[in-house]
Amino acid sequence: MSRGGRGGGLLIAGTTSDAGKSVVTAGICRWLVRRGVKVAPFKGQNMSLNSFVTREGAEIGRAQAMQAQAARVEPTALMNPVLLKPGSDRSSQVVLMGRPVGEMSARGFFGGSGGASPGKMLHGGRQKTLLGPVLECLEQLRRTYDAVICEGAGSPAEINLRRTDIVNMGIARAARLPVVVVGDIDRGGVFASFFGTTALLSPEDQELIAGYLVNKFRGDVSLLEPGLEMLRGLTGRSTLGVLPFRHGLGIDEEDGLRVSMRGSVRESPAAPPYGEDVLRVAVCAVPLMSNFTDVDALAAEPGVVVRFVDRPEELADADLVVVPGTRGTVKALAWLRERGLADALARRAAEGRPVLGICGGYQLLGEHIDDEVESRAGAVPGLGLLPVRVRFAREKTLARPVGLALGEAVEGYEIHHGVAEVRGGDAFVSDADGRALDGCRVGAVTGTHWHGALESDAFRRRFLTEVARTAGRRFVPAPGTSFGALREEQLDLLGDLIEEHADTDALMRLIEEGAPAGLPFIPPGAP
Repeated sequence: MSRGGRGGGLLIAGTTSDAGKSVVTAGICRWLVRRGVKVAPFKGQNMSLNSFVTREGAEIGRAQAMQAQAARVEPTALMNPVLLKPGSDRSSQVVLMGRPVGEMSARGFFGGSGGASPGKMLHGGRQKTLLGPVLECLEQLRRTYDAVICEGAGSPAEINLRRTDIVNMGIARAARLPVVVVGDIDRGGVFASFFGTTALLSPEDQELIAGYLVNKFRGDVSLLEPGLEMLRGLTGRSTLGVLPFRHGLGIDEEDGLRVSMRGSVRESPAAPPYGEDVLRVAVCAVPLMSNFTDVDALAAEPGVVVRFVDRPEELADADLVVVPGTRGTVKALAWLRERGLADALARRAAEGRPVLGICGGYQLLGEHIDDEVESRAGAVPGLGLLPVRVRFAREKTLARPVGLALGEAVEGYEIHHGVAEVRGGDAFVSDADGRALDGCRVGAVTGTHWHGALESDAFRRRFLTEVARTAGRRFVPAPGTSFGALREEQLDLLGDLIEEHADTDALMRLIEEGAPAGLPFIPPGAP
């Protein structure tokens, strides 16, 4: 696939956010690697609170880490050079090449004036200044891999942002990448979305729009075919596949309140329990929730029902309550108090009922928070359920640690500014010599900074056994559940969707040869 020492490439754009770009990109990566193609994913700019730490200690979007797994390669910062982590409706932390460089307002980042404490490279608030570094990352990947499958963001027809675009047509034009536009037919209006997306692009951008891909179709494809032919007549572009609707394929996407292994927004349907009882897990849906995928491994266990909650009465029948990570620890703490959830958590702790806090959720379970970095709120009292004091450091901790918890091997990843001073209780994770590595346990309340710890199968089973015993449930973890194997099955399903329902010959031609010449212009074009 090499063209002058550079691998082929393809950009997967979408008519909207959540059209399915992430999973289609992963599916193409898995299809290609199964054909023996050395492939890598890429997203120039990601906006997400769902992030991951690479082996070299760089923070990237979890969607790109998932796509790298689909491609069977180790994720690196090159695959997601710019990550925006929202801290409010108007500002985000900017992570550049895996390292935070400061907070910036949306207006500052996308081309307005100013921002809050931007890094030197972003001084003046110009997203456009990052196009060069983003393209260099893409070129490095193309020099290393046979093919690079790029994911866009939102829609390429966001005409208000086109001038400074570094993730859709901006990189497609600069790198001469063919573009396939994905549309979610489950939302309705997919033909208008395909046509309108194309017609709002400039002639130069339209030259690269090489075809369309329908996602989440239900029913008889033959009923759709006349419309696809009419769309081809109107645009001169073919639809390269109609992917059927499948439950449970929304794995490790950018954001959104979902248990991704189950593909469900509010509640995960549990497989039949291995023992006599189910186990009920309630996840507090805190503001700016980050890495909600931590509970995917729980949802994957037969007999475990996971639901996201925002009212104190919803904790009453829960056998385990999880307080997840958050980009706004102090804001989440205030939210828990306003909703009455803080009092409900305190009652649980007093009654000896299990609570698990992860990262920001761990921090707010402590006695005291000193935050001059994230919220700039200064000294704030925590919930006081763990003997822990937290101070926010300007340097972010990014790590991939390993250790022992409940006598079982466990590994995870850390992404946090808060530094915990543990002043009592028992350590949650220790090394082989028994030295404390992370976290705190008092009674049935546990806190840890480690994301992903529940993906360690033996530890997860031991932890759930303990929860069931404490809750008085006759729940038994299924002995053969492997979260890693389940994730691989999901990725193979994505590859199957592409192989069975997309025009793979056409996709391969685009990757190897680029967009075909002579694609017609659809008026009116960009304003």
